[in-house]
Amino acid sequence: MNTPTGNAPIASSPFITQLTGFVDDLRGRGIVVGPANLIDAGQATSVLDLLDRNSFREGMACTLLHDNGHRRVFDAVFDLWFPLGMGERSGDQDDAFALDADGNVDIEAVRERLAELLADDSAEAQAELAAFAAMAVAQLGSYRSSRGPAFSTYQAMSTINPQTLIAQIAAAMAGSSGDDDRSGTEPVFRRAAADRVRQFRSLIESETKRRMAQRNGREQVSQYAVPNLPERVNFLSAGAADLAEVRRTIAPLARLLAARLEVRRRRAHRGSIDVRKTLRASMSTGGVPIDLVRRKPRPGRPELVVLCDVSGSVAGFSQFTLQLVYALRQQFSKVRVFAFVDTVDEVTEFFDGPDLDFTTAVREMLSEARLITRDGHSDYGNAFSGFASDHLDALTRRGALLILGDGRNNYHDPKLGALTEMVDSTRHAYWLNPEAARNWDTGDSVASTYAGVIDMHECRNATQLGKVIANLLPV
Repeated sequence: MNTPTGNAPIASSPFITQLTGFVDDLRGRGIVVGPANLIDAGQATSVLDLLDRNSFREGMACTLLHDNGHRRVFDAVFDLWFPLGMGERSGDQDDAFALDADGNVDIEAVRERLAELLADDSAEAQAELAAFAAMAVAQLGSYRSSRGPAFSTYQAMSTINPQTLIAQIAAAMAGSSGDDDRSGTEPVFRRAAADRVRQFRSLIESETKRRMAQRNGREQVSQYAVPNLPERVNFLSAGAADLAEVRRTIAPLARLLAARLEVRRRRAHRGSIDVRKTLRASMSTGGVPIDLVRRKPRPGRPELVVLCDVSGSVAGFSQFTLQLVYALRQQFSKVRVFAFVDTVDEVTEFFDGPDLDFTTAVREMLSEARLITRDGHSDYGNAFSGFASDHLDALTRRGALLILGDGRNNYHDPKLGALTEMVDSTRHAYWLNPEAARNWDTGDSVASTYAGVIDMHECRNATQLGKVIANLLPV
């Protein structure tokens, strides 16, 4: 196989060294890329136009990615390993960036020019928009740091403020002169204008990362410029966009876990030995029981009780775990849910129904359930004592108890006796803690104290959550 130039073996090309480095970087971030995928990517370079960066990007994504949810990470790593160019890359000088007598850029002229480019969907305008973004970073996003020249996406975007141009862009896309106050107010044009503003922001971000990588090196920039995979996002520190990505991983994760639990159930319930049938079968071997005959297994599905802290600090983690458990509810004969902040209440009814909207169910639960009767801060001790006195009959010897929370008790009485009584009333009892184990017992945490009574497991992201659920839930 040859390089794109067709002159030298591709195996000896610096391009292949860069491609394998790119793949190693993807693997290091948790994206599974097998040897066959790397071979496919190398073969794809012989037919792709490497000068067409979008075509090359899509070709690499098709050959290297298995999960479309990893595309955001893939694109960020791709931009670092295969940047749009080297050097200043300011493109042709756009008149909008002409300096006045004082050496300043006319921001209003920049905004007007940007609105024109974003409203034009021609190929020429798209090419000009990329050069315009490069100029914007160079002229408006640059600043002097202690280590020399640097560039900021936030500075460039806040200076231009393209979000305020959506109405103007929508009007231009609608073909209106702008005299009519209602021009471009149709939702289809507003959405298209907003999409193009987001596209421009992506161009600014890519150019900023390219310049910073050129100055500081790829490794340093990748520490903050490349997001985590959705399944590796920390539940407690994730922002709204990250949580939305994590939420999309729950359904496929549930399907995978359901299949694994079913396999475990089939293997675990082989049935006890039927002595009578075994002895009868041994008559053909002179009374030696060579072949053991087992009774037909009658596996029953276990019951599951979930007790979760839904206070602000761990609400996101509890919601994801509840969503995962309910996606697996067919693996259990019964699932009952109890929630608490400082007081425990059963909330199973909010999550019943075939067409469950989890966001709505959680909102109704928080507004209608009796979860706060004291100071509104997490009080595990009071919740445990309330459960032990009012709901202990929910626990059986053929079921499991799953507690969700960080164990931060706000210096209240932990009431270990109540938790011990709960653990003793069920066959299995586990606690999933979204905090890193190194932070247990810091501040108001009594996690290790509770861990002396119940098996506690660190569960900070979706990957850990899936492993814990798959290994611990009874079959």
